[in-house]
Amino acid sequence: MGQAFKDLVVWQRSVQMSLAGYKLTADFPASERFGLTNQMRRASVSVASNVAEGYGKSSKGENVLFLGHARGSNCELQTQLVIAEGLGVGGSQLRGKVQDLSSEVSKMLAAMITKLKT
Repeated sequence: MGQAFKDLVVWQRSVQMSLAGYKLTADFPASERFGLTNQMRRASVSVASNVAEGYGKSSKGENVLFLGHARGSNCELQTQLVIAEGLGVGGSQLRGKVQDLSSEVSKMLAAMITKLKT
């Protein structure tokens, strides 16, 4: 592998996505504090965390497993963004930024998984 997980572009984008998600949810209604706000934050943090954890594992198979967890958390976040949009919560500009980062991360995760499986 040769590099630290912090050097992985997918990890860097995942962290950017999580930070943007925190900024987005900061303006959500207080009634969503333990609902959508919490879920979106946990899902976004999970993406970068699973990329890092997978990198730290001792085998390609374990890395692929954790990249799969990251992909699942990213899908959760994408779903929650659709719900947030439907509810009209959060700014559309920040929501778009998170959506764009999530799409980029999704493509990177798929490419990494494919590469590690071959």
